[in-house]
Amino acid sequence: MCTVTFIPRDLGYHLAMNRDEQLARIAGLPPQLKFLNERSILYPSEPTGGTWISLNGARVTFALVNWYSVAERVRGGAVSRGQVVKGTSSAGKSDEADKKVASLPLNFINPFRLIGVFPDERAVVEWRWDLKKLVRRNCEWKPQQWISSGHDEPKAQSFRSSTFRRALQKRSAGTLKWLQQLHASHDPERGPFSTCMHRADAATVSYTAICVARERGLMKYHAGSPCMPRQQAVRNVEISFATLERRGRIAKNPLGASRRVTGLSGEGAEMRSWGCGRNSTPAPS
Repeated sequence: MCTVTFIPRDLGYHLAMNRDEQLARIAGLPPQLKFLNERSILYPSEPTGGTWISLNGARVTFALVNWYSVAERVRGGAVSRGQVVKGTSSAGKSDEADKKVASLPLNFINPFRLIGVFPDERAVVEWRWDLKKLVRRNCEWKPQQWISSGHDEPKAQSFRSSTFRRALQKRSAGTLKWLQQLHASHDPERGPFSTCMHRADAATVSYTAICVARERGLMKYHAGSPCMPRQQAVRNVEISFATLERRGRIAKNPLGASRRVTGLSGEGAEMRSWGCGRNSTPAPS
C-alpha cells in the first residue's frame, strides 16, 4: 500500500514516496546513514531493520511497493519485503542491482515491485517478482508513478494516476513543494483511493522525498500522514555524494559525512544551493 512518484530534473531527479501501512503496525524509524558493502546508504527503517526506500553515495535510489494484484503468497516462513531494498541498496549500477535482486531468497518473499533510479545511466528500472519469475522492466526517463493498494489495487491506480496527470499540468510541477502537495492529496475524496490514503484500519504513515543533484542529495522524512500539520517528527538529511563515496572506500563509519538539517528555508533555497535544476522532461499529455 504505497505510492511512488519519480520526476527527472536536468541535473538529477526527485522521488517521493507515501508509505501506507496498517495502523496497528509499529511505526518506522527516521533516516540514518548506514554502511553496507563499502558504500554509505541513507534510509528510514523498520524496527526489525528492513526498509522501503534508500539513497546511496552513487546517487542511486531504491523504493519498493507490494504487488497486491498477484494473489499468491508464500506459505509459511516468509522473509520480510523490507529486506529487498536493504539487500540491493548498495548497488551503484543497474547491472549490479540485477545480481543483488537475483541473489535474494525470492522463494520466501511475497510479490513486490522494486524501483531503482540510476542517474548516471539515465535509467529507471523496475524489477517484478510474482513468486514464479523475476522480470526486469526498463522504464523511460520521464515523470511516472508506481501505486499499490491492498484494498482494490486497480481502482487505487486509476484514481491516483488521474490525480497525478492533473497535477502535472500545474506550473509548479516537479518541485519539492509540488510533490508534497501531490502526496498529501485527498482527490477525489479522503479515503482508500486518495494518494494520501485513509481507512479505518490503515493509512499513509510516512512521507519521504529525495532530491538528487550532481554533487548533493537531500532526504526529507515526515512521520505521519503528509496531510497532517508538520508538528509531527520531520527529519531532513543533507549529504555530499563525493564525501560519502570517499569515506565509503576508506572507512567503516561514514556518519561524520552527514549534516542533519532542520528548518530549511524552502524550495527556492534548496534549488539554488544545490542546482537541482528544472524539469528535464516535459509533462506527458
